Amino acid sequence: MNSLLNNKLFVIFVGPFILGAITIFGFAPYNLTYINFFTFTFLLFLILIVKKRTQSKYRKKISNRYFFYLGCAYGFGFFLFGNYWISISLTHDESFKELIPFAVILIPLFLSIFFGLAILLTGFFAEKSISFILIFSLFFSLFEYIRGNILTGFPWNLISYTWSWSLESIQTLSLIGVYSLSLISITLFSIPLLFLQKKIVKKNIFFLLIFLIIFIGNYSYGKYKLKTDSYKLDKNIYVKIISPNFSLKDYNARSEEFQLKRLIKISEPLKEKKTIFIWPEGIFYESNLKDIKKYQYLFEDKFSNNHLIILGINNFKILNEKKYFNSLVILNNKLEILSVYNKINLVPFGEFLPFENFLSKIGLKKITWGYNSFSPGETREAINLGKEFNNKSILPLICYEIIYAGNIKNKNHLPDLIVNISEDAWFGNSAGPHQHFTKAVYRSIEEGVFVARSANKGISAFINPNGRVLKSLNTGEAGNIELNFPYFYEPTFFSNYGNKIFFLIIFLYIFLALIFKKLKI
Repeated sequence: MNSLLNNKLFVIFVGPFILGAITIFGFAPYNLTYINFFTFTFLLFLILIVKKRTQSKYRKKISNRYFFYLGCAYGFGFFLFGNYWISISLTHDESFKELIPFAVILIPLFLSIFFGLAILLTGFFAEKSISFILIFSLFFSLFEYIRGNILTGFPWNLISYTWSWSLESIQTLSLIGVYSLSLISITLFSIPLLFLQKKIVKKNIFFLLIFLIIFIGNYSYGKYKLKTDSYKLDKNIYVKIISPNFSLKDYNARSEEFQLKRLIKISEPLKEKKTIFIWPEGIFYESNLKDIKKYQYLFEDKFSNNHLIILGINNFKILNEKKYFNSLVILNNKLEILSVYNKINLVPFGEFLPFENFLSKIGLKKITWGYNSFSPGETREAINLGKEFNNKSILPLICYEIIYAGNIKNKNHLPDLIVNISEDAWFGNSAGPHQHFTKAVYRSIEEGVFVARSANKGISAFINPNGRVLKSLNTGEAGNIELNFPYFYEPTFFSNYGNKIFFLIIFLYIFLALIFKKLKI
């Protein structure tokens, strides 16, 4: 072990890379949360080694760039193994297969910069102390927030998602949100560093006890909240989620009409039953919203005026130029358009091509079907379903829009149901669909709203406002699930204040870190 810790290559590059890769086992579908105690403790230990040996071992003078390299190495391992499923989406089109090595390397490399910067700043304060742990937690979680919000944002696999297996542990999301839970969790996972020394110090034991009390209290609060939940359902209106389990090869081998007939059969509509059907994203792959009337005979035959169909489809508008949108629409049985939502948060390269004027000239296009990039929609509003459906309202989210904590609705939105449609067939049998589903569970708790999720080849489910999965269809499972339409319960503390709570806790951490630093604790 000493020979490894004396090896510059291992300490700065290999060791952190391995730790980053191992951290991924804390997330779904593995859920080995305890592994974070090992990875974060030894990541901090490596930072201390670099701080101690930079001057004597690595250079004649202190160079802080080694902290940046160490953080990037950790981040590269983290994102390489955590987001490998992105490259699977490139295997469905021959023209993209040559780009797989670039996607595998460049995306994790870019994302690793956020961890590199976090640890670069942390390195200035490196010492085996409580203040160091607070500072590390502060910077690490702050750069998680920046990663989740800068440019288009990519808040995937935040550390708090490693608690997804324990509903009791994540009920506090309704109060403080996902970024705040990450901040506190990172602190807990880092505490073992204080005990990597010969002497046991009383102040370290006291600090550990404080955080154990915090998490025991958090768990107790969650257990109480789960026991006391009570939600009302409308006995006269039903919601039915359909998951057809179509593969992307089916879309190439079968006609759109053939697929629609299969989907209608799986939906099992009963004409006298007032039902809202939720189909996944991507079902209409040949037609756009302007020309689906050609299938009117199919819908009029099987559906009635007691039915609404929610689905995903491409749409376009001609203003000064022709703009394309990835849309969620609500239709009646005559395929009349009742409401349209155009997706706001688009996936880079998946739904639009950054620097399109340049990259299109060298033959690149977005990964999804068609050559034109989608344009983002303007606003997301709750949709009222009308008097015939008791003025029930839904909030539409398409695919990965569900991952943006604190940014899916404003406090004036009081929807009865969040509807999330997705096409998870792009990611095969990877961890991607499982991690994607976890985000829907977290949003339901944060916002205090039922979520109905229809995901082809992913996990489709009804999730109540406490994150409890009431009914579900697993990956690779075709069928439908049904539930009475819920009533909106009440806004959560988080839904009113959002990520402002995170910054309040950040300021508290800064205050405590400065005090502990001054007291040399």
